[in-house]
Amino acid sequence: MVDIDAALDAAGLKNPHVREYVHYWADLTGAERVEVVSAADDTRLIAEALEAGELDPAGDGLYYSRSYVKDTARSEERTIVATNDEKDKGVYNNWRPASEMTSLLEERMRGASAGKTMYVIPYLMAPPGNALAPYATGVELTDARTVVLHMIRMSRVGAEFLEGLEDPNQFVRAVHVTGDLENLGQGTPDDKRYFVTVADERTILHFGSSYGGNALLGKIAHGLRQAAYDGWASRKFLAEQYMLIGIKDKQTGKDYHICGGFPSASGKTNLAMMLAPDVLGDRYHVSFYGDDIAWLWVDEASGKLYGMNPEYGVFGVAKDTNEGTNPTALASIAEGTQSIFTNIAYNPVTKEVWWEGRTPEPPADTAGWLDWKGAPIADRTAEQAGEPWAHPNSRFTTTLDNVPNIAADYNAAAGVPIDAIIFGGRTRDREPLIRAITDLAEGVYDGLTLGAEATSAAEGKEGVLRYDPMSNRPFMAYGEGDYAAHYLKIVGAAKEQPIFAHVNWFQRGDDGRFLWPGYRDNLRPLLWLLQLKNGEVSGRQTPVGIIPTVEELNLDGVDITPEDLETILTIDNARWQQEMGYREEHLKQFDNLPEEIWEAHRRVTAALEQEG
Repeated sequence: MVDIDAALDAAGLKNPHVREYVHYWADLTGAERVEVVSAADDTRLIAEALEAGELDPAGDGLYYSRSYVKDTARSEERTIVATNDEKDKGVYNNWRPASEMTSLLEERMRGASAGKTMYVIPYLMAPPGNALAPYATGVELTDARTVVLHMIRMSRVGAEFLEGLEDPNQFVRAVHVTGDLENLGQGTPDDKRYFVTVADERTILHFGSSYGGNALLGKIAHGLRQAAYDGWASRKFLAEQYMLIGIKDKQTGKDYHICGGFPSASGKTNLAMMLAPDVLGDRYHVSFYGDDIAWLWVDEASGKLYGMNPEYGVFGVAKDTNEGTNPTALASIAEGTQSIFTNIAYNPVTKEVWWEGRTPEPPADTAGWLDWKGAPIADRTAEQAGEPWAHPNSRFTTTLDNVPNIAADYNAAAGVPIDAIIFGGRTRDREPLIRAITDLAEGVYDGLTLGAEATSAAEGKEGVLRYDPMSNRPFMAYGEGDYAAHYLKIVGAAKEQPIFAHVNWFQRGDDGRFLWPGYRDNLRPLLWLLQLKNGEVSGRQTPVGIIPTVEELNLDGVDITPEDLETILTIDNARWQQEMGYREEHLKQFDNLPEEIWEAHRRVTAALEQEG
């Protein structure tokens, strides 16, 4: 019989509600051992994982892991938000009744950890002392040691974060059980996996994965879904899939902070880790706060909108990360950083790793190289030659302290004041380089109609946007209309309103080339946006927002023709009028959408028609 109390006593974990929770799930899952972990256990756990073959060395202080071949990404169709009130049902949250899902998950998990260790991970998804820390405390139970190692990198881990909690609902109960991965029927009608957030009970139950957001429950399940619900239920904050950066003007001494949402493959991580162009580096410094999640609230004392990154690390997509696209990311996963790579190509002889886009061509000598499935590259047939070496969703996990330009105050309790909220989707036309929006309702309306261009293979409509409201489509915890109203209320309460903007780095010419160089040069339109907010420039008003004039953009050292510049600073009225019809169809899906949003839609539609 496992001595749970001895393990909890040894860790100094005295909270009676936590102890009751651990007892219940250790008994139900049949775990053979219980171990409470903290960040101080990382070195020991790494050594144990290496000895057990769960990790392989990938250089000095670097590690490689490979997940089961059918367990390589989030599975949205198996991801559920459950509550006790059907009014919480939305278009995107896959709502189910709490009683149904809790019963189903308990049955799935019963006895499924037999013979395994149950690791108890007390964690905090906030800087210590932050105003939202009461919503950020959680305890994840997991039967996978690699999950512990990732959680230590992605969250603040330690029993001290549970001290002083008196309310039994003051911590999120997060249970992860891996299951028999090879016999779960992934992707079939008999799929046994479920990833459930029982939001109004602050409980997360995930069964059938050991990968990423399916298993690191502090990250998406708590940091986005649960937090979004908590923010709405408390009427206190927003939890968004936003990056967060700081920009310092060294000439004036002013600091600015920008957060924003970008659908997949729209440049969010590269923007979050951006450095200033060389020609602007003497004046401006860009600092990194986070690339994936931001919680936003209004500070009661100052009346300002504040934000913080609840995470403690980066879980980045490896594909196409290189010295040109993201040197900051590469530096954050250099030797000695204790970073973990997952599902990339690996050479057990040389301990090297590689992924598509890391270098222009893969290593010429394929001897010893294994692809993400563990198969030797050298043994590939001619038909297999073009297959990727790394999985497209392969990842690296590192702590914020490893990011070279991490903000000095990233872990400060106060958070940072938010000056601008931006949205950006990958579109080849329609969207200009940047368009600023000074009206709150129109800014929220723009976020709700955010999208990235679909491919014909995915949607059957080449060039039509796949809408991803606020880039939060996979993480909506309650109804979209209620979400829009909550967003308007939270941001609207700020005495000084942030400026909104929509950006697009991906306009293409007729020959398919990108018209804007992107990457470090993306700082330039953001500087213009801050100048606009400060009243230093005025831009040019269009029906869909304010666009910079050529003279207002700092273009020193930018390689772009006048013709291409004119194109990316122009609105195609006809394409926009077509887009407004699609937007109306999209918004009509959502119950209880605030009238302010429909008014914004009508204003933009009328302005386009008048100008057109």
